[in-house]
Amino acid sequence: MNEEILFCKGGGCTAKLGAGALSSVLSKLPKNYDPNLLVGYDSSDDGAVYKITEDLAIVQTLDFFPPMVEDPYIFGQIAAANALSDVYAMGGEVKTALNIVCFPEQMDLNILGKILQGGNEKVIEAGGVLVGGHSISDNDVKYGLSVTGTVDPKKVLKNNACKPGDHLILTKPLGVGIIATAQRVGECSREAMDEAIKSMTTLNKYAAEIIRKYRVNACTDITGFGFLGHLREMLGNGFGADIDSIKIPHIHEALHYAKKFLYTSAGQKNRNHFGDNVIFKGIPFAMEEILFDPQTSGGLLISIDPDDAGPALKELRELGLPCGIVGRVTTEISEIIVN
Repeated sequence: MNEEILFCKGGGCTAKLGAGALSSVLSKLPKNYDPNLLVGYDSSDDGAVYKITEDLAIVQTLDFFPPMVEDPYIFGQIAAANALSDVYAMGGEVKTALNIVCFPEQMDLNILGKILQGGNEKVIEAGGVLVGGHSISDNDVKYGLSVTGTVDPKKVLKNNACKPGDHLILTKPLGVGIIATAQRVGECSREAMDEAIKSMTTLNKYAAEIIRKYRVNACTDITGFGFLGHLREMLGNGFGADIDSIKIPHIHEALHYAKKFLYTSAGQKNRNHFGDNVIFKGIPFAMEEILFDPQTSGGLLISIDPDDAGPALKELRELGLPCGIVGRVTTEISEIIVN
């Protein structure tokens, strides 16, 4: 039995259901009316926030997916970093985590051990505690975390509270979905894959700690719906955005692979669902694909007061990952213009 082929068939956040399918199902669920539920699923936010006291709320989230890299230890790190990210996107701090495991019984359990080791190390780095989990036998490997964090109810960062004139900061490079696709078909360079792994295994904890010092109006992390999909959710029905494609941080070789049509079906689902709200003005098709590309453990997209954008970016750049001020929020309702 070839365990390598079984282990990595293509996963990460490219495995998410398409936004169109999800919205159709969620729209049929009854809304939860509880005055202490500050953020629920109806706003397409990163996690749920429930108020316990006037000064304390809990953040709850979960995320899991199949492997997108061959190394099980690195996969564990990436999956954990991705799940932990939702707490940081809400302005919270990680407290506890539970493992979610799907694993074939016939596969070497040492592989599972490496996955769990990688995940646990990221939970520890986040300042949290791994407190248990649940596992089932499955045909394919899947791993992730259910995470609980805490946040001051008055300081929750929602994904849809941006203001006109806000600058938009992206804290990690785009293109990891395209890079992982190129890697699976043997087209990816070691340097490009290393760059993608560095980005995916870096916790958004450090960027979140920086932006707490500034006037941030909205925040989300970029995952399966790609930059444009998550930006569309951030803008809601009331605002638009002007995006400067030249300033979009991305893994350089992802452009080359996109030109060779090494992109994902999930990226095409994103284009189909969100594309009608985007106006591209003369940018290369390959860059369009990077903007729709589903990200795994992607960066934070921050809507910040324009006077604070420059100082915040200066600090974020010291973390060592490509980042940038990529655009601004406008009053053009539901319209994203990419130059």
